[in-house]
Amino acid sequence: MNQTQRHEKIVGLIKQQGFMSIDDLVSACEVTPQTIRRDLNQLAETGVVSRYHGGAGLNRSWENTPYQERKTQNSEVKEKIAEAVAAMIPDGASLFINIGTTTELIATKLLNHKNLHVVTNNIHVATILSAKEDFSVIIAAGEVRYRDGGIIGEATCDFISQFRMDYGIIGISGISSDGALLDFDFREVKVSQAILQHTQHVILAADYSKFERRAMVEQGHISQVDCLVCDKTPPPSISKIIKENNITFVKA
Repeated sequence: MNQTQRHEKIVGLIKQQGFMSIDDLVSACEVTPQTIRRDLNQLAETGVVSRYHGGAGLNRSWENTPYQERKTQNSEVKEKIAEAVAAMIPDGASLFINIGTTTELIATKLLNHKNLHVVTNNIHVATILSAKEDFSVIIAAGEVRYRDGGIIGEATCDFISQFRMDYGIIGISGISSDGALLDFDFREVKVSQAILQHTQHVILAADYSKFERRAMVEQGHISQVDCLVCDKTPPPSISKIIKENNITFVKA
């Protein structure tokens, strides 16, 4: 059993049981405790499971990983995704950019573009892009969420709905096996839904750890996006939906 197979087995067992101790996983995978601890730490870093003393359990569907921790998770993968997304945006385009650590990286990759017109509900994205004199950057009205600089709420939805943009660049917290796009804050979800509805071409930027990650609020469905940019080929159930809906898949 190689590492990938072992990780799949560990995640499967945790999904079945809700929690698995290190000793139980050692017996199930027939490896050393040190190997299991390393596996669990890697899976926890990507957000697939939550690490607890003596074992690991399912991610809590009502609470996201802290912002500063998310900024360092899968950073190399997110960089590649950001580069791939930025390469798809032509100079002079208009675009929405929503909340997320991946979308913040995408903003940095857009700095080499010219004459972009950006509407965002992400303070960090606005700060990054405002460094360009030839960019038009509009920041949405609404409540600023203290933990990550996201702007959310009814006022934000109303503001976003005033625009019709060429591109919508969105991140997501989780993607279920049936293609549902999931997040943790219903106020953030409402804003992302407004972006989906007012964008000509929607680009979903998501690393592989987002697949089958649990979150309690449904934002929409992957069939609503035009392009998925990811570091790996999605699971079979998602690949089927992508094919059926003629969604472009870009492997970063």
